[in-house]
Amino acid sequence: MQRTSSRARTEVPDAVSKANGGLSPRLGPPLDELGFDDAYRRVHLPESELETYERRLEFWDGATSTAYEVREPTSPYHERPSQRLAALAERIAQVRGRPIQCFGTMDLVLPGADGRPVRMMQADQSLYLHPHRANVVGPSAMVVGENHYPDVVLEVDLSTDVRRHKLKLYEAWGFPELWVDVPDEAPHPRKPHGTMIYLLHDGAFQEAAESRAFPGWRSEDVHLALNEEQLSAHTVATLERLGAAFGAREGSGPDDDPMLRSLRQQARSEGQQEAFASELERRAAMVRFLMMTRHLDVAADFPLGQPGFAEAEPERLMSAALACADEADFLARLAGAR
Repeated sequence: MQRTSSRARTEVPDAVSKANGGLSPRLGPPLDELGFDDAYRRVHLPESELETYERRLEFWDGATSTAYEVREPTSPYHERPSQRLAALAERIAQVRGRPIQCFGTMDLVLPGADGRPVRMMQADQSLYLHPHRANVVGPSAMVVGENHYPDVVLEVDLSTDVRRHKLKLYEAWGFPELWVDVPDEAPHPRKPHGTMIYLLHDGAFQEAAESRAFPGWRSEDVHLALNEEQLSAHTVATLERLGAAFGAREGSGPDDDPMLRSLRQQARSEGQQEAFASELERRAAMVRFLMMTRHLDVAADFPLGQPGFAEAEPERLMSAALACADEADFLARLAGAR
């Protein structure tokens, strides 16, 4: 894994400092108070070897040249919520019409006065709502004090407890919002299954019922979306509502999304003039095209004449077509929406 290299500390732009809350990041508690020895494998790792170290690190402390690795191998149950968050963000971004960027397990580096790394940790997922205007070096490292913070950082717990380890560091370094998800499949977790949302207020984390970055997205709905096998109608409606709210504030929408715009252009270019002769036929053509691009079998006249189709709004039809497993599931989603 390529890691950040030592370099001279650059002056922090005023815009970055203001966007990050104007608070100076702190080192955080001493190593012996973080409790990493209880849950992680301790490894001696000098700074000179940090850049080329291949294994995944949860935390590294420069003062002691100490690194910590997860004891258990990475499992699908650990990886699914972080990958799912990226997929959920993409759905929201499509409705919003503007991109949301997830950087995965990039290094989060706290530098010293000389620019050399003092401490480093990795999150399970890092999300930027406005990547086009964020100062982000790249997917390899986010430097605290030099780059914009992610709007949301996700940690997935299976058998450890982030609150006893990394939560104190995220708080000291000034990260604005942290989600801690304990998957439904987590074996013998140290806290109940669910998603905890922590928001930074005056330099300290407080647990909250809903997200600040995604207003109205409650912790129980976040957990459902991160863990359900297939996106439910409730989750799809939530993602649509969040995307529409962002779009309304920013003056954008689905037509600003390159993929959805391309799909509509392709549908029009494939000689489906007759199918688009009426409003209902245009909506039906859109549904068929979206489902066929997902390699689903669709009848030539689907869903014309089917219950709930004529009354459904175009946004609801689009959401159902992008989420359904087959024709029957599409109709079930429309019926559930009513």
